[in-house]
Amino acid sequence: MRTILGFDYGLKNIGVAVGQELTKTANPLTVIKARDGIPNWDDIEALLTEWQPELLIVGLPLNMDGTEQKMTLAARKFGNRLNGRFQIAVEWQDERLTTFEALEQLGIRSKMQAKNRSDVDRISAQLILQSWLNQTV
Repeated sequence: MRTILGFDYGLKNIGVAVGQELTKTANPLTVIKARDGIPNWDDIEALLTEWQPELLIVGLPLNMDGTEQKMTLAARKFGNRLNGRFQIAVEWQDERLTTFEALEQLGIRSKMQAKNRSDVDRISAQLILQSWLNQTV
């Protein structure tokens, strides 16, 4: 069974989670800093070297009606670059409402209230990956 990394793409922070197909569980891992949506690729490479994932899941930010938006295109570009740079398969997962669910798990109303905002991004990545795992047979 495969080890999988999940990503919650953002312009400043990219949340990362790790999961296993065998147990169908995902856990928050870390946050990669980004500048205008461009991640530190060395940090991502270090994670990929450490965890040796066989699949990458990237959250796809969609409007509530399922249509794409500006961030959808940016997330797709990020996922395509992951695949191109590291030759690891990338799949997409709808990430609607994951930030709200992460805030709820932390017991806060907005990211601004979080003592450590990266916690929200890590948990969002976990929720994205967990929802993907829940949909697989």
